[in-house]
Amino acid sequence: MTEPVRYLSVADVARLLGVTGSTVRSYMVQGRLPEPAVIVGLERESRGWTRESIEEWNASRPGRGARTDLRR
Repeated sequence: MTEPVRYLSVADVARLLGVTGSTVRSYMVQGRLPEPAVIVGLERESRGWTRESIEEWNASRPGRGARTDLRR
């Protein structure tokens, strides 16, 4: 039997990034996170991301908490 595919939840993404779940949800609303790899549920949707997509996004996102607009 093959292993099921594992996806990261909002809580998992928050833990991986070292932020709160509220911050991750804020990133989602702002369209800053990559598109989820899977959406589960009809009435109450849960989103899931691959670890690779979040790690790649995190490594390449600008600023990562720094004010890049202040640099000269």
